[in-house]
Amino acid sequence: MTTPVRTRFAPSPTGYLHIGGARTALFSWAFARRHGGQFVLRIEDTDVARSTPAAVQAILDGMQWLGLEHDEGPFYQMQRMDRYKEVLQQMLAAGSAYLCYTTPEELESIREAQRARGEKPRYDGRWRPEPGKTLPGIPAGVQPVVRFRNPVEGAVGWDDLVKGHIEIANAELDDLIIARPDGTPTYNFCVVVDDLDMGITHVIRGDDHVNNTPRQINILRALNAPVPAYAHLSMILGDDGLKLSKRRNSVAVTDFDEKGYLPEAIINYLARLGWSHGDDEVFSREQFVEWFDLDHITPSAAQFNTEKLNWLNAHYIKQAAPARLTADIAGRLTARGISLEGGPDLEAVLLLYREHVSTLVELADAVAPYFSQPQIDEALAAQHLGGAASAALAALRGKLESVAWEKTALSAAIKETCTEQGLKMPQVAIPLRVKLLGVPQTPSIDAVLEVLGRDRVLARLG
Repeated sequence: MTTPVRTRFAPSPTGYLHIGGARTALFSWAFARRHGGQFVLRIEDTDVARSTPAAVQAILDGMQWLGLEHDEGPFYQMQRMDRYKEVLQQMLAAGSAYLCYTTPEELESIREAQRARGEKPRYDGRWRPEPGKTLPGIPAGVQPVVRFRNPVEGAVGWDDLVKGHIEIANAELDDLIIARPDGTPTYNFCVVVDDLDMGITHVIRGDDHVNNTPRQINILRALNAPVPAYAHLSMILGDDGLKLSKRRNSVAVTDFDEKGYLPEAIINYLARLGWSHGDDEVFSREQFVEWFDLDHITPSAAQFNTEKLNWLNAHYIKQAAPARLTADIAGRLTARGISLEGGPDLEAVLLLYREHVSTLVELADAVAPYFSQPQIDEALAAQHLGGAASAALAALRGKLESVAWEKTALSAAIKETCTEQGLKMPQVAIPLRVKLLGVPQTPSIDAVLEVLGRDRVLARLG
């Protein structure tokens, strides 16, 4: 009988949910969904100094926004301390862990001597129990750490589902500290106990964890526990080809929400960031789950491309239900202090622009002048609103007082004005746009007039 697939996403709540973490969560979620398994959310909050409730909430909010629902959890490591201490005692009793009284000062002295000899700096095993070995006397007043008794012979290896076979000699690994002097367990130990207790079968995570993997495998083996399959995802580079950085890039999931991206666009884009299904670029979440595997994840770094993300987002904005866009843009305009009361029909205005924007922020920018008196730039006014244009707009206003308020009649009124004033269409239409909305370019001017409404048009033409 095949063991059911169980994956996990295990962020540390020391900040927002960043785009690399979101991709890891997506791939872990999709792999579980693809195989009818379970997706576990675990919050690794043992870094008490840097973990905050706000960061936990930011992670949960980001996951919810992306629609990456978990089947179990969230589990919090700080609530599992009793379990970790129980396993530590078992390992001490079994001899796979031991107490080490080496002080930080002694460790630094050991490492300095090793560096002076051209050796790799590492713990020298002075408190490691060995047959026939006499251990130092226990120093007064020193609280010991607990170290894992790493094998010294052979090698530890695994067939990484992204990077291929990786093998490291045990001689390269020193005896890892698995509990601090105050008894609190360390990261690598907690992860092992969690993956064991939660029955994780596949660990999908960033390749910054590759160096932790051999240590975790050795601890699992010392506990006679099954070793999960590992898949380490390559890093994500920014548009500039450098590693993503908060200083240079928008890397928080919440940033993308604020900048006007739809979650389905982010999901679609992240799915293609290091994974592919032939030449397919646009696909639904459901299609992604059906296709997803670990065989087509590239081991090389993936590069973020904002231009491609914008193209995808534009596609999803065009596909979005008008009512959904209306609710979103209403919220964005209200947040800017723009009242929709007494304005034109927001949905009708949005439908004029949805084909021409890449983000919801651009869409909000485009429709805002319909709901507030535009501030006309002096240079635009000087270029478009003087002389013949002013006379033409005055004449057009007279026609608009009584014309039927629908596109065909409005278009005819503008054309009549052009003919009567001896002007070409742009010489009337562009000044009309500037006067009504403060911009020289809009969708079809007759459509703009129609949605703006007679009273607002006449008032703005003054």
